[in-house]
Amino acid sequence: MTGFQPVIGLDLGGTKIDAALVAADGTILARHRVPTPAGEGSAAVLDAMASTVSAVLGQGGTATAIGVAAAGVIDPVTGMVTSATDTIRGWAGTALAAGLAARTGLPVACDNDVRAAAATELTRAEGPDASLLYLAVGTGVGGAVAVAGRVLTGAAGIAGHLGHLPSPEAAGLPCTCGATGHLEGIAAGPGIAAQYARVTGTVPGPLQRVAARAELGDAHAIAAITLGARAAGRVLGGLANAFGPHRVVVAGGVPRIGALYRNALRDAFATELMSPLRELRLTPTAPRVGHDAAVLGAATLTRTVPLHTPSTTGVSR
Repeated sequence: MTGFQPVIGLDLGGTKIDAALVAADGTILARHRVPTPAGEGSAAVLDAMASTVSAVLGQGGTATAIGVAAAGVIDPVTGMVTSATDTIRGWAGTALAAGLAARTGLPVACDNDVRAAAATELTRAEGPDASLLYLAVGTGVGGAVAVAGRVLTGAAGIAGHLGHLPSPEAAGLPCTCGATGHLEGIAAGPGIAAQYARVTGTVPGPLQRVAARAELGDAHAIAAITLGARAAGRVLGGLANAFGPHRVVVAGGVPRIGALYRNALRDAFATELMSPLRELRLTPTAPRVGHDAAVLGAATLTRTVPLHTPSTTGVSR
């Protein structure tokens, strides 16, 4: 990491803030977690992030920089949240890097949480020029694209938001971004649960309830789960044809609901592939990373994207 000294990796989500002191070899030396004050506005969230950093350092460590893996569309060059849902009130337009640097006195690098997690997967890739597709399916659908060993950020930090690709299975369905017909509307956990509710005339419940009913043989639950999985698989297969990745990684809570989802995802993905990619397989996230993917990826940001200094205006590198 930066200067071969420990750095802070901070994972900001809609419900919790995870922070870890990470050594240069990726060892986690200390950690702390607090709830995200998502309903209190961006200033309160930045304050909570700074408090979490202080708690980690209070366990006896020092750090040279902070890397933040955050929800929303994050532009690592400007350090701004360029777009976001209302999961965190007032998050869009937040000066994330400058605000946290001013509160902590440390340089801050930031990026989208899924892209940060995907960066850890590049260490498993086939050489420095490897390409990667990364899909994360949970309460939303996120992703990342890496080409020639580098995770793409794109204009305004938009690259990799795979959940907002058009999906025929989601035609006419609302998306959290305000558009209709996007993959997230049918493939994310709430999207699958909503599909089950539509066909059964019931009130939407949690995905876990739909998965439990599918295990009992409920045909509507089985259909909703496989529809969402097929939609995600078709999008991934099409992207694989476009980018020719060496690896395709699938992460998130939804793929863990069972073999029904994973098999439908795998089959739809394989069906879309052009013949030169027929041997390409979907792979899970690295076991050694597990739930620490975001904080480890966040720590890696301190050496891969611009560091924003505590002056709130300066950017190093």
